[in-house]
Amino acid sequence: MKTTYLTLLVGLLSLSAQAATITGVVKTKNEPIIGAEIFWQNTTVGSTSNLDGSFQINTVTNSDTLVVRYLGFNTQYIHIDNPQKPLQINLTETKQNLDEVEVTARALGTITSRITPIQTQTITAAELCKAACCNLSESFETNASVDVAYSDAATGAKQIRLLGLSGTYVQLLTENTPGIRGLASNFGLEYIPGPWMESIQVSKGTSSVINGYEATTGQINVEYLKPQKANPIALNLFMNSEFRTEVNATGGWNINNKLSTGVMAHYKNEGMEMDANHDGFMDLPKSNQINLLNRWNYQSGNYTGQILVRGLYDERRGGQMTKLALTNLYNIAIDTKRIDAFMKNGYVFDPEKGTSIGVIVSGSYHEQTGLYGERLYHGAQTNLYANAIFQTNFNDHHKLVTGASVNYDNYDEGLQLSNITNEMPFDRAEVTPGIFAEYSFTFHEHLSLLAGIRGDYSTRYGFFVTPRVNMRYAPWKWWNIRASVGLGYRSPNVLADYAFTLPSSRKIMFADTEFKQEKALNTGISTTFYIPIGSRELQFSAEYYHTNFFEAVVADMDSDPHQIIFSNLNGGKAYANNFQTELSMEILRGWTTTVAYRMTDVKNTYNGTLREKPLTNRFKGLITTSYQTPLKKWQFDVTAQFNGGGRMPDPDTNNPLWASTFDAYPMLMAQITRYFKTWSVYFGGENITNFTQKNPIIDAGNPYGNNFDASMAWGPIHGAKVYIGFRWALDKPEN
Repeated sequence: MKTTYLTLLVGLLSLSAQAATITGVVKTKNEPIIGAEIFWQNTTVGSTSNLDGSFQINTVTNSDTLVVRYLGFNTQYIHIDNPQKPLQINLTETKQNLDEVEVTARALGTITSRITPIQTQTITAAELCKAACCNLSESFETNASVDVAYSDAATGAKQIRLLGLSGTYVQLLTENTPGIRGLASNFGLEYIPGPWMESIQVSKGTSSVINGYEATTGQINVEYLKPQKANPIALNLFMNSEFRTEVNATGGWNINNKLSTGVMAHYKNEGMEMDANHDGFMDLPKSNQINLLNRWNYQSGNYTGQILVRGLYDERRGGQMTKLALTNLYNIAIDTKRIDAFMKNGYVFDPEKGTSIGVIVSGSYHEQTGLYGERLYHGAQTNLYANAIFQTNFNDHHKLVTGASVNYDNYDEGLQLSNITNEMPFDRAEVTPGIFAEYSFTFHEHLSLLAGIRGDYSTRYGFFVTPRVNMRYAPWKWWNIRASVGLGYRSPNVLADYAFTLPSSRKIMFADTEFKQEKALNTGISTTFYIPIGSRELQFSAEYYHTNFFEAVVADMDSDPHQIIFSNLNGGKAYANNFQTELSMEILRGWTTTVAYRMTDVKNTYNGTLREKPLTNRFKGLITTSYQTPLKKWQFDVTAQFNGGGRMPDPDTNNPLWASTFDAYPMLMAQITRYFKTWSVYFGGENITNFTQKNPIIDAGNPYGNNFDASMAWGPIHGAKVYIGFRWALDKPEN
């Protein structure tokens, strides 16, 4: 059966529409400019430059002049005679002579889109290099919107939070195909190495219906390095004070002017047993991971095709220290095997109107086994996905995207609580075909509207409809207002969603025999001001999002300190409120700073009472600053987080082993990078304040007793760490 799955995956095909007809690169002094605005004069049709300065834009009928502008640089007006010829655009800096001091702007590592109706931030490679971003789970340390923390104190698994809710309500994509979902949600954030990533797009609230119905609080899409843009050879080596070592190698090569290929390889080893709090349990498990990826890209005229295949093996060994003189150690052993693939092909019928068609087909096979003391878990998930997309522009103001998709999930899953109990099966299969349509309207530079609707039929839950609306209004160029409203759905996966409860002695109870499809309404409003100060710009934003659940799976850890009880919402309430403000600016040449503050209010109904959700921070403060010396020789990055306190699950009143609340705590990260022509070296520290959660494992000395619980992590598990890394890349030859 496994061979059949692997054969299916390798044979998958997909199509993605490519509507751009004019391509080019925006640079200054041979360095790419990220986030430059490119648009047709006297129209609202525009684009922005990517990480390497490249861009693509549709032609229009009512203008033949491209406008290219970026803050701190002189605007260029380019007359287009030959749309097929790639453009090489070099912007010159706008200079202010202040006592012979030259003042210019530095591109920000996080770019907030000014033109899309969906509130979207792009985390660039420059931002990822500000910290030890060894994988996706460590890529949000400098981001105020996304939180990543350990989900338990024994397995090293991390969970993501957006708008106050766990990552199960965030649609995690890789190049707009299904990424981290289902069984992969436990450790999947560590399956995408940082050096592989070109960028990360974070969209808050309801997103496009094109990619499905699962985005409840937002969408995170990871773009891998593209072979036609990547360096022929690049290396990234990393080691920290606990002897965690990582080796990354990437490469991209143009076979000819139409075909290119890329290879990415990752190896991680964490082999030391660390027990800084002396509770007898490893703070983090020992681990090994091998991760390999190969992709091909073909482009000829109006046709584009891509194929990507990736394979992964990951093992973790944790639990009690092997040096303990015990006959029955509490061991944790988790092994994961995964293969995923996609292929993309697209054809543009009418470049002038952007009329194109594409079909995306992807698939994955994920197998995981786990030992948690006496508990045995096994799971295998097969996912197949296809999405056919047609799009066209009626004119400069109106655009339509429509299509059909189908998603297939098959789970073979089981849990055995001890060697004397029977296995609880959780096998299930679901096929969900659907159709969708999305309409875009733009009016000059002031108004843009995105309205979408899709209808899907699930073999488990029947027919359901997903409407979503996003709007952007700009009274002036320096002020954006956005609003969004829409529904999100997801099929619950109880064991995968709450795997952090497996390393504990809590009994797993089910109040309902069947779990309903989760359904929530997300509404949001945000405003952003772009305030010019000299040749620079101050960005200030404020936002509020409310997520209200009509159906949800509730995990009750309060009614009994020795149980976790799963149930449907059953008429109760569940909601999340999220308010955030953020300010960012290049204060002086090369010196950028971001300051942010967020308040979160998440409540669920537990046993008939509406209460604050446990293990959730009530607020977060962030200050991150970066200074880059002239000519980019040195870079200094510092990030401080202030994480608010929250509520713990109710302790046993007769024998309280933990407090009912946890306090706020700080975290500090810093890094120094020295750049050379083709290589760089970086040195930094994590959790420099050395704050750790006291006694993260309840009753660690008696792991087979009734009170043992490693599932109540709310803060850092490990103390201060230092690390050193090395990057080298062979420059790509000029065409």
